[in-house]
Amino acid sequence: MSQPDPSQLSDEELRTAVANAKPSPMFDAFFIGFLVGILIYSAAASAWGLVTVIPLVLIYALLKKPQRYAALRREVVKRGLN
Repeated sequence: MSQPDPSQLSDEELRTAVANAKPSPMFDAFFIGFLVGILIYSAAASAWGLVTVIPLVLIYALLKKPQRYAALRREVVKRGLN
């Protein structure tokens, strides 16, 4: 599912999106480390397949979260909704 462009959101939708997209570095770092551990275990156990793909997709999603938040914050500043 593609997320809408921040410039197409209304002011209230933009404020809600910023509140929901705020990154939590401690949780993200812990979860990424946990997923990397799953990847290492699956490689050591020669269990390539779905066990390897799911953590990779989740890591990618967690790494994209700060970029999405930055785009939303730029739009908030551009509109002057601070």
